[in-house]
Amino acid sequence: MTAWLGAVALIWQATRGHRMRPWRSPYLRWRVETYSGVPAEQVDAAAFWRFAWGERAALLRYLRWAGRMRAGRPPG
Repeated sequence: MTAWLGAVALIWQATRGHRMRPWRSPYLRWRVETYSGVPAEQVDAAAFWRFAWGERAALLRYLRWAGRMRAGRPPG
């Protein structure tokens, strides 16, 4: 459960100032660009949700890992 709280905390921080429109978050736009190659300026709502849905398994793995790291637990 602690890992999930860490994951939620990461999402909360990543969407700061853009919680109702996460595709406007500079951090998330940069992450989508880095991971998918779509230029950050072109990340709109449709592109963001298409990416999130298409990469949902990888995103969930990342959030679980990040939650463990925030909780101070080793990966694995």
